[in-house]
Amino acid sequence: MQEVIRKQIMPDTNLTCVKTDKFKTCCLSINLITKLDKETAAKNALLPKVLLRGTSAHPDMESIGNYLDELYGARIIPMVRKKGERHCIGFLADFVDDDFVPPGENILEKTSALLGELLLSPNTHGGLLLAEYVDSEKKNLIDEIRAGINDKRSYALDRLFEIMCADEAFGTNKLGSESHAESISAVSLTKHFRNIIATSKIEIFYCGAHEAERVETAVRSALSGLPRNGAADQINTDVRLHAAQAEPRTYTDKLDVNQGKLTVGFRLGHCMLSPNYAAMMVFNAIFGGSVTSKLFLNVREKLSLCYYASSSIEKHKGIMAVSSGVEFAKFDEALREILAQLDAIKKGDISDWELLSAKRAIITAVKSTMDKTTGLEELFFDQAVASIKITPDELAALADGVTRAEVSEIASGVELDTIYYLAGVSSPAETVSGGNVNEE
Repeated sequence: MQEVIRKQIMPDTNLTCVKTDKFKTCCLSINLITKLDKETAAKNALLPKVLLRGTSAHPDMESIGNYLDELYGARIIPMVRKKGERHCIGFLADFVDDDFVPPGENILEKTSALLGELLLSPNTHGGLLLAEYVDSEKKNLIDEIRAGINDKRSYALDRLFEIMCADEAFGTNKLGSESHAESISAVSLTKHFRNIIATSKIEIFYCGAHEAERVETAVRSALSGLPRNGAADQINTDVRLHAAQAEPRTYTDKLDVNQGKLTVGFRLGHCMLSPNYAAMMVFNAIFGGSVTSKLFLNVREKLSLCYYASSSIEKHKGIMAVSSGVEFAKFDEALREILAQLDAIKKGDISDWELLSAKRAIITAVKSTMDKTTGLEELFFDQAVASIKITPDELAALADGVTRAEVSEIASGVELDTIYYLAGVSSPAETVSGGNVNEE
């Protein structure tokens, strides 16, 4: 049995507590929500990694690690997430429930206090974050940014968003750019840290067996020194209902790849005026978001046009993306068939089996998140950012009630915006039809 309590516990600071005795461990996350911006994205991504290097009371990683060992193997993970055009950074801790350790250990309070130390009392010298830590983690961040190209599937999707949303904040990678990361110093990161700790909205999530009152007391104590410079910045996502141009924009890059990576970006259209998230999830599952989807069964299995083909929705931004791997010679045919499957949904060509299978896939996915504290954290945090006030059980019930007409109505407003193709170095550029062809 779950009990969900959400309340504001401090100015611009919300706490969501999911009380359940289902788990032997607890989960606690503290997230600063700031705007996604190409000028500051690298600083945001770097900050939690630097803060986790040491606090005033635990000055290095060894000291922090030893203390976590004393807390029966508690873990703290730095978090960097992109939700629409909000950049969310902070820490997620998981730790054993007090019922499974000797009495009086108070693991919740000690873990909360350590999270507060990381955010409010980092190890500094002369008022600045330690240059040694900044430089070390900056190198790691740059390596991580460069490594993005190694996973060609994810890289193609990132490039699609970068191109499709070139004049929108959403086009910014959550890790920032290599050039901006290179320019970060201990001075600039310290200044940025002081600014966002004072101006960011804060979302806190807890899942475990403790009462909400105890969690609130522990978190309040941990964040008692939190500086606040008036109201937190209000950050909204620029949701564009329609494609940027009447004809889809088409781009290609060439790399040494064995198969082409075809990614297609769509604007979700009028459904974003009053989003029905359950219906959007079912629509995506029917189109390409499940193993019973039209893309998987028709484009991949039946026609063998793709090595893989799937779709995903960025519900905060109102964007849908198709990701597929294709043989170089089958690019045009694969693209036509992907668009044909979307048109079929627009026309209401959805079988009873497809609708039922999509609903089951969504319900299974939602319920599977309830089997892990970290899964619940991600779901509730995502909903908090999107201002969705429903529980996982309610979301599953809403998905079960979605009709064929609701799915077709969502599909009817979807507009093709951008086509991005990652081709092989020896594949002809003319394989890509229409739009602008950019070779890099």
